[in-house]
Amino acid sequence: MTGTQKLTFDELIRHWASEKPDQVAIEQDGDALTFAQLEERSRRIVAMLRAHGLSKGDRIAWLGKNARHYFELFYSAARMGVVMVPIGWRLAAPEIAFILGDTGARLLFIDEGFDELAAKACGQMDDPPEIVDTSTAKAEIAAAPADDFEGAGPDDAVLQLYTSGTTGNPKGAVLTNANLFSLRLPAEEAAQPWSKWDENEAILVCMPCAHIGGTGLGIMAIAAGIRAIVQSEFTPDGVLDGFEQGITRLFIVPAALQMVIQHPRAKDTDFSAVKYVMYGAAPIPLDLLREAVQTIPGAGFLQCYGMTETTGTIAMLPPDDHTLEGNQRMKSAGKAVPGAELRVVGDDGAELPRGEVGELICKSPSNMQGYWNLPDATSGALKDGWMYTGDAAYMDEDGYVYIQDRIKDMIISGGENVYPAQVESAIYGHPAVGEVAVIGVPDDTWGEAVKACVVAKPGSEVDPEDIIAFTRERLAGFKVPKTIDVIPEMPRNASGKILRRELRAPYWEGRDRQVN
Repeated sequence: MTGTQKLTFDELIRHWASEKPDQVAIEQDGDALTFAQLEERSRRIVAMLRAHGLSKGDRIAWLGKNARHYFELFYSAARMGVVMVPIGWRLAAPEIAFILGDTGARLLFIDEGFDELAAKACGQMDDPPEIVDTSTAKAEIAAAPADDFEGAGPDDAVLQLYTSGTTGNPKGAVLTNANLFSLRLPAEEAAQPWSKWDENEAILVCMPCAHIGGTGLGIMAIAAGIRAIVQSEFTPDGVLDGFEQGITRLFIVPAALQMVIQHPRAKDTDFSAVKYVMYGAAPIPLDLLREAVQTIPGAGFLQCYGMTETTGTIAMLPPDDHTLEGNQRMKSAGKAVPGAELRVVGDDGAELPRGEVGELICKSPSNMQGYWNLPDATSGALKDGWMYTGDAAYMDEDGYVYIQDRIKDMIISGGENVYPAQVESAIYGHPAVGEVAVIGVPDDTWGEAVKACVVAKPGSEVDPEDIIAFTRERLAGFKVPKTIDVIPEMPRNASGKILRRELRAPYWEGRDRQVN
């Protein structure tokens, strides 16, 4: 039985510890754990979590950057069915406090340097979790026994990732063992070259662990039984270091890829080990593809489309569809991956003819279990086994999906999801603001930039820089508007709803779609 047929962390960790005990499983800054060491250490972590009174179904949280320690905690908690909730380290204290309160997390593990932010967030809570810093956790792990335990099953929840909420608060997407691992077998059976793994492969984890694009790479590594090289955060230098360490695959957003290949070090870096560059959050500009292929000539480029609620990739544009001359398919998000089914439907839920724009929906074993404690939101998103993505798209005759717009108004800036409602809520508190609407506008570096359109209160004057500073105190930096437009009134429809499309239109003029 191969590793890909196993559907739980417990099965996979036991399997690889038996099959390849001396091979490195995970490393950071040269500090490595073999699969045998990971198996033994994770037993100690299970015992440590049990000593804190945790059992299957309980939540723990991580506040910090990417770390080998985070992945050890996540893998080990998942083995016993305790759910890990990684929290974005760029979030503001009130945002962190909301997530902690929503999860009911018993323990908050913090990375070095996050003591003050954790204390500030927990200080805003009536019933805060116990804060455990890295040095304390490591000491408790070392003292814990490596006892045996009963592993969690395929349908047990193991990961809860928070997506930005359309109504101001984020929603926790609950993912099970089976959600994380079920698509590997159909991918392997389809015999796609990128679904096969050589013994000496290594994945670079540099995207944030609070996103499926970060934690998902660690999951991919443990499923395939290959080495994961963890970096605390994305930097062009760090990625170039990873190439020199022999990474064979990575996931990166196009804006970050551009920073890497245009770095002065790139011309002297050895890229010969690279097999695949996976990218997502936006299509790759043709000029960037040409430059990337010239810089990393042996790599296949794979565009990945998916969302937290689908446990990541559900459509992929393979290397053969990337051409230096450019082609129509490069504007698409690719085709459904093996094991997933995609449809484009109208308002009535019926499938639309090819070429017509509607909402993209997905049926897949990777679809989330649901939104934590939000039954109405869950039933609105998951209907008869189909996940409604909120993306407006059409499908061509060959099954390629073309994303046109975002039904739910979400903005993607540098791979980070920003929902207008949350930003608007923060800006509304400013004493000079009467009305506000937040939109995404084209940005050559980040894909989209956040812009706020503001109507001043009668008798007040709006200072754009003051609005930006005001918002920065209340939200993570990537959500803060880069620019402010002061307008006399909001465009509205007959029922009084603000027409964001009219606000966006001048900025997207001349482009064939409303996403960048």
